[in-house]
Amino acid sequence: MTAKSWIEACAAEEIDVEDVIRFDFEDRTFAIYRTEDNMYYATDGFCTHERVHLATGLVMGNIIECPKHNGRFNIPTGAAKRRPACEALQTYPVKVEEGKVFIQIEEGSQT
Repeated sequence: MTAKSWIEACAAEEIDVEDVIRFDFEDRTFAIYRTEDNMYYATDGFCTHERVHLATGLVMGNIIECPKHNGRFNIPTGAAKRRPACEALQTYPVKVEEGKVFIQIEEGSQT
């Protein structure tokens, strides 16, 4: 069984409202979001369609649009919402403490 840990991803102020940034940890990459309602979320960093990084995508409300083929995902749930994206993104628990954003991941595991 792999241990889950809270990993510091960034300062909360590093992400603008309705924006996304890239976060790399070990050999994995994530996308960290701040939605229009000032909530923070984390998903795998790459689109499930062609592995383009979502950090250069467009955040619209609770939706992230992939910059390559415009596939869309629901940020809180990871659900694919528009083709060509058909497979959901993996999501991760997020907490904000003392102005820092943490995501909970299984250390040493691959996504």
